[in-house]
Amino acid sequence: MGNGSLSGAVIAVAGAGGPAGRATLLRLAEAGATVVAADNDPQRLSEAVDAARYASGGASVIGDTVDLLDLQSTRDWATHVEKDFGRVDGLVHLVGGWRGSETFTKTSLDDWDFLELLLVKTVQHTSLAFHEALQRSERGRYVLISAAAASRPTAGNAAYAAGKAAAEAWTLALADFFRKAGGPEGPTSAAAILVVKALVHDAMRAERPNAKFAGFTDVKDLAEAIEGVWSKSAAEVNGNRLWLTEKP
Repeated sequence: MGNGSLSGAVIAVAGAGGPAGRATLLRLAEAGATVVAADNDPQRLSEAVDAARYASGGASVIGDTVDLLDLQSTRDWATHVEKDFGRVDGLVHLVGGWRGSETFTKTSLDDWDFLELLLVKTVQHTSLAFHEALQRSERGRYVLISAAAASRPTAGNAAYAAGKAAAEAWTLALADFFRKAGGPEGPTSAAAILVVKALVHDAMRAERPNAKFAGFTDVKDLAEAIEGVWSKSAAEVNGNRLWLTEKP
């Protein structure tokens, strides 16, 4: 692991307790990174961290219970990660959630209130908390996982699509910060957006053995793509949407 593609890197993962988080923790750890995982559910987080440690042979995976809906708590997390490990080379944003409606007319604005917190507020807080530390890194990356729905909303998906679109816009503003901070020589850190249609994992396939999940991205493939963001130069990925599914 010491010779992995991310050897020596310190990467924070927000929303690490779900299936995508588990796959990402393992992939980053196997690539040699020190991974600092956060989730607001202590039990789910502990299980994800333990699974990554076990599967990767005792790699450096640490869990922090963090309320990402609280800006000061998120700032405190960023501060202690950099203080404890001396650097922050990445923040992977995996906080998600979905609500939809049968038709546009039946859209509930309660869905928007719920999704705005999960999909937008957590992006605002993590980016504001980590952007300076990421800029100090020689290979800082902010990675947002977004959805094709942001580019082509459907009638029953208004709240979700709007939330994802807002998160993308915020991330692109962060990318502009990195671009300007890099000056004439170009950015040294980057904010990138990985776009999926939806995610699928082994448990979903087991529950629905006849489903095709067409266009879905397996969480293991997502984790591989997340690792790959560091294999490209900051200029290549900064401010770009990297599509893992067909463009709408």
